[in-house]
Amino acid sequence: MVESHPDSAHEDLRLDRPFPGLMSFCDSLDLDSMSKKDHSHTPWLVILYKYLMDWKKQHNNEAPKNYKEKNQLKEMIRQGVRKNEEGVPEEEENFDEAIRFVNPSLVPTRVPDTVQELFNDDCCNNLNQDSKPFWILTRAVKQFVQNEGQGALPVRGSIPDMTADSERYIQLQNVYKEQANQDIATVTAYVHHILQTIGKTHDGITETDIKNFCRNASFLRRIRCNSLAEEYTAGGAAFSELAMQLEDPDEGEGIHYVMLRAVNRFHEEYSRYPGCYEDSMEADVPKLKTCMSKLLQEWGLNPNIRDDYAIEYCRWGGSELHSVAAYMGGAAAQEVIKILTSQFVPINNTFLYNAIKQTSLTLQL
Repeated sequence: MVESHPDSAHEDLRLDRPFPGLMSFCDSLDLDSMSKKDHSHTPWLVILYKYLMDWKKQHNNEAPKNYKEKNQLKEMIRQGVRKNEEGVPEEEENFDEAIRFVNPSLVPTRVPDTVQELFNDDCCNNLNQDSKPFWILTRAVKQFVQNEGQGALPVRGSIPDMTADSERYIQLQNVYKEQANQDIATVTAYVHHILQTIGKTHDGITETDIKNFCRNASFLRRIRCNSLAEEYTAGGAAFSELAMQLEDPDEGEGIHYVMLRAVNRFHEEYSRYPGCYEDSMEADVPKLKTCMSKLLQEWGLNPNIRDDYAIEYCRWGGSELHSVAAYMGGAAAQEVIKILTSQFVPINNTFLYNAIKQTSLTLQL
């Protein structure tokens, strides 16, 4: 997946390792000599950079690492707010923003684990003529990280909205865009070299593809799902996540996976669903429990599952509710769209929906 659209991603500001363009722009602005208007409309990112540099000068070039140190940096910024003639601090929203964004802005720049897994994948390290564009682009980004990036991914090139005058905000925005474009150009050169090495033309990977890939590099991931056949023949080790869910069967949805698999086992043995005949329900409950016990034994699990579940599944009798069937059909269609467009993260890999509680669970089996 390239465009995963994460809900809560940190901005890629690189304040912990500023690039030359960012340093040059921030150093060109002097907060002390600014007019009142300019002082209150300087982007908070510039303010945070300047006070961070002051902090580092006083602390052996180290950034704040813990709660106490970050609070001390916040206090330094708070003291930078200008005061009126009576000595009362002015209302400067940009300084308030700088204080508010200290914690998220000082998250160390690093390659996410999901991306590092891609870099270590055989598909990335053993390219050939049959390699897909995804892996060629991944290899190019990996080479960038190992060389020009010095352990960091290409700059994303975007900044959040902030209190600032239009001129300096646009200038700051362009600083990040220019660095992103430089990184994209470097990755493009790696892509072309890789394509030449493996004997492929440049036609399969466009400049737009490379640009999109670099700007979403932090969110790249590969999801390997098992087929139904692999899931149904898997050994006990594959059900470790399910085992955690079954520590308290009455609280989680994992029990329903066990019950549905038991229903399938029942169908295999008796060629019908448990409870499908009104007069068979009482006799089918112990049969379903036996099917469930066999499955749990095969998986090496031993949860304490109440008889109520077997009774309820026999009452169900293999019927389908239109509302639930429609919901599941919509969920399946949504997953197909995700995969076809390579956008948003698909379910990995077994999805359970409880229409009674309006809750769901995803299990990797």
